[in-house]
Amino acid sequence: MLKWIDIPPVWLIAFLAIAWLQAQALPLGLSLGEVLPDLVGGLLVGAGLLLMALAVYEMRRQRTTVIPHLEADRLVTTGIFSRTRNPIYAGDVLILLGFILTWDAILSLPLVPILLWTLERRFVIPEEDRLRRKFRADFARYAQKTRRWV
Repeated sequence: MLKWIDIPPVWLIAFLAIAWLQAQALPLGLSLGEVLPDLVGGLLVGAGLLLMALAVYEMRRQRTTVIPHLEADRLVTTGIFSRTRNPIYAGDVLILLGFILTWDAILSLPLVPILLWTLERRFVIPEEDRLRRKFRADFARYAQKTRRWV
């Protein structure tokens, strides 16, 4: 059961809840105006969702799992994965940043690098270790030519 709770969307929702609570409990009114934060925040959330959708599409097309704790059947290096090794996790970070801006939750900005660190330690590194063991030379070439994040 814990394996199914310890997934990136749960972490993202938890961080979003903290940011929203901060915005409600301690609004500082440090907004950059009414339009700019909403526009930039919306673009970031949209970009995050797009990254996730492109990644899921490519993983489904390659017939491999999107579940972090399961072993991949294939090493996906095409589509969005030719630009970044972790588009879904990058999308999580963009979504959090977008909502922080939209909600004017400035005090929650430190949650962005904390989420990034959490995703890297709990999911990215273990996933890449599994891929490295399973796909050896192919993963080494892929990791050499494609950045982990951007």
